[in-house]
Amino acid sequence: MEPRPFWHTDIHADRRPFLLGRGRIKAALRGWFAGEGFTEVECGAVQVSPGNETHLHGFPVTWRPEGGAEQTLYLHTSPEFAAKKLLAAGETQIVDFARVWRNGEQSPLHSPEFTMVEWYRAHADWTAVIADTLALARTAQAAGNGLLSWRGRTCDAMAEPEMISCEQAFAVHAGIDLAACLDKRDALAAEVARIGLDVRADDTWSDLFSKVIVTIEPKLGDGRLSFLTHYPVCEAALARPCPDDPRWAERFEAYACGVELANGFGELTDAAEQRRRLNADMDEKQRLYGRRYPIDEDFIAALDQMPPASGVALGFDRLALLALGGTDIRQVIWTPFPG
Repeated sequence: MEPRPFWHTDIHADRRPFLLGRGRIKAALRGWFAGEGFTEVECGAVQVSPGNETHLHGFPVTWRPEGGAEQTLYLHTSPEFAAKKLLAAGETQIVDFARVWRNGEQSPLHSPEFTMVEWYRAHADWTAVIADTLALARTAQAAGNGLLSWRGRTCDAMAEPEMISCEQAFAVHAGIDLAACLDKRDALAAEVARIGLDVRADDTWSDLFSKVIVTIEPKLGDGRLSFLTHYPVCEAALARPCPDDPRWAERFEAYACGVELANGFGELTDAAEQRRRLNADMDEKQRLYGRRYPIDEDFIAALDQMPPASGVALGFDRLALLALGGTDIRQVIWTPFPG
């Protein structure tokens, strides 16, 4: 029997409390940003590049300019490139409740079209946006149903969060000395095999890192928020290196109930280094998936004018889902993706 569509009256009646809760949480978050002096912006969805991360896939669109040749553009996977151009233009605190698209991602926690809250603070340390993320999780929880919850687990955002580096997480949750394996593919492969994970001959260092991370993530955000910090530089293409130890980057992810909610950075503003990293990621995408996306040259140029800044991308639908105690991301999306 085919499942009934979202617009069936019974289905909508079941979803409506979640949808109204979504609106309540969105208003609360907007109020928080307004109180902090942020300017809400609306970055265009169609861009030269959807984003240049290896494992993210965009939706292509065809532009037919009058009197010109057809061009392939993309729906963005994040408003990041456009938002950083606004920082270069002189904006200092901006937030976008952006609709974004990621091809091929669909599960109870993934929708190919979703809302990302992305914000930036110029001249701010990354610890400032970690504090923002904590405040927003608490704001959402207060506007929701009492605690953040997912599949029988709960997380109290009001509690003191766990701050744990990647190095610490690998040691505590996987028994691996990550620092000893940095840039050493065979050393990390031996450790990954030792803990019982599959190692393929063509696995890169990044592949092996990811295999361990996915075993660690479910252990984070249990009872309180976890902030996983200080990623290896090679796992943070858009983040600047830590000034006290350039092996690690100013990147963090926030977790509740084993669910990733946000990904933040002290932003990289070295245009030459950014180009090198994006090209490396596209080389890897070509190797794995047989495709690559163009580099947004306008974005690279803007980095030369962009001030030091820190920023975060937060999955709004996921945060609302957990704050409302839902079981599927489609419960908090007014008109779910048709696939």
